[in-house]
Amino acid sequence: MQLIQPIKVQQLIDKLKDQELYVHIEQTTGAYAAHMDSSKHPASSFLTNARIRYSHGAISGNGPYRVGLKMTHGWVYSEGLTHYEDMETERLILAGHDSQGKLIVALQLSPKPF
Repeated sequence: MQLIQPIKVQQLIDKLKDQELYVHIEQTTGAYAAHMDSSKHPASSFLTNARIRYSHGAISGNGPYRVGLKMTHGWVYSEGLTHYEDMETERLILAGHDSQGKLIVALQLSPKPF
């Protein structure tokens, strides 16, 4: 994975617009590490292979970044993104890592299930 380059990520967001896609989104604030550090509040969210179609999508911020995807009946929104997979051509894979390199947030879009 590479550090996010907003212009490249925006191009990928635009390329996937108005298509039936599968989304994978997850977020954790220490759920995986709470057993090692009781000061961590164990919270997480996970959604995979839900089908979406968005009419508008944008990346914003100065890093960490946020991505919002406007759907007919709502939004998909992810904040804290730091990296993207630059070897992908059909999927968008974004992740946010903390200062220790641990995954904090992920947003992935694909025309095929994960």
